[in-house]
Amino acid sequence: MTDAANPFAAMMAQMQEMAKAMPQATADPAAGFDAKSLEAMWPTMPKEVMEMWFGKSGNQDGLDAKTRMLLTLAGLTMQGAQAETPMRQTVRHAREAGATDQEITDTLGMMALFAGMPAVTRATTLAQEVMDEDKDKT
Repeated sequence: MTDAANPFAAMMAQMQEMAKAMPQATADPAAGFDAKSLEAMWPTMPKEVMEMWFGKSGNQDGLDAKTRMLLTLAGLTMQGAQAETPMRQTVRHAREAGATDQEITDTLGMMALFAGMPAVTRATTLAQEVMDEDKDKT
């Protein structure tokens, strides 16, 4: 009987090769993988698409997409704002769905009572990065 290659090891090797092929933030390969460069490949959904998938299309009396995105942002903050890419993407989607920067800030501020200040501080920093992106574009 021949010794077949370990499928897990083969999968890990393939994933490492894929990660090497991903765009890097710097020309220095020793700098490692940059999640923000991968994040930039995922576009923000248009408001109409979010309303169709997450809004009132399935339940006319339910929550709209903006409210759902703000709730998602609150939930990610409750987890300690550890998932940076989903936090930034949710802020982008909430803004696209019609949330103002003040509504996003208020949502994060409410989480201070439940998630604690370290989580809210981290979430606010990530949200501010997204808000600053628009300022840099103008």
